Amino acid sequence: MANNQNAAKWNMEKVRSTLPRRTSSSHKGTYGTGLLIAGSARMPGAAMLAGLGAMRSGVGKLVIGTDPEVMAVIVPRLPEATYEQNGLGRIAEGKVDLSPYRAIAVGPGIVPNEQTEKAIDMLLAAEVPTVIDAGALSKRTYNGRKAPTILTPHLGEFSRMTDIAIHEIEQNRISLAKLWAHTWQTAIVLKGQDTVIAFPGGETWINPTGNSALAKGGTGDTLTGMLLGMLCIHDDWKHAVLNAVFLHGACADAWVETRSPHTLLAHELTDLLPHVWKRFE
Repeated sequence: MANNQNAAKWNMEKVRSTLPRRTSSSHKGTYGTGLLIAGSARMPGAAMLAGLGAMRSGVGKLVIGTDPEVMAVIVPRLPEATYEQNGLGRIAEGKVDLSPYRAIAVGPGIVPNEQTEKAIDMLLAAEVPTVIDAGALSKRTYNGRKAPTILTPHLGEFSRMTDIAIHEIEQNRISLAKLWAHTWQTAIVLKGQDTVIAFPGGETWINPTGNSALAKGGTGDTLTGMLLGMLCIHDDWKHAVLNAVFLHGACADAWVETRSPHTLLAHELTDLLPHVWKRFE
């Protein structure tokens, strides 16, 4: 259990007061275009899960940069998205114009290698709010970047990024998340029970939602997509991060109201999201 003596909880009232409202005069351009770089031949489902999370989280338009074989898997389930074929490689080569995007997410199902690092360098240079997850997480610096950067490690990934033992992180989750958010000048979403959200200026929150149903492959991919969608529709990027984490956990809480936590599948979080979100409008 996280020691939360130095961090407040993001709660239902804060979610209600900060979630954006859709106006009758709005159109897809109002809610921006998000770019998701995800999926590989071995992990095509990660792109689908993150894509579903983004589309269910209000984004006006979603572009998924992925491999051709991944597209064949996810297009039947997510025809609403458009696709940047071989997106990771084309970004690494500087062949993709990143200026039209309101927010970017990279990492679910991505293989960490030299090409990935080159692509991330290009993404970070674009000065667009960027979520970095999973295979895109590695040891690097972010100092000097003006646009928000959001890192979403679980304990094992955070350990590899910081060279701090997992047991030490478990005992000092809040203080270490705050320290590295300041050091890297990024937001850190340190996932786990009582997820810690630390911002570069020192502001730190505990997320009170979620349960053991989330301890299953793919749920983090869904969160990455939700973060992308929320960044596109919120005026305040910090509210976007906090609300995405809260609603992601709230979907898992809704699941266990009537079903066993053993049985949740990651894609079912986005099936629940429309009903859960409605409670806060």
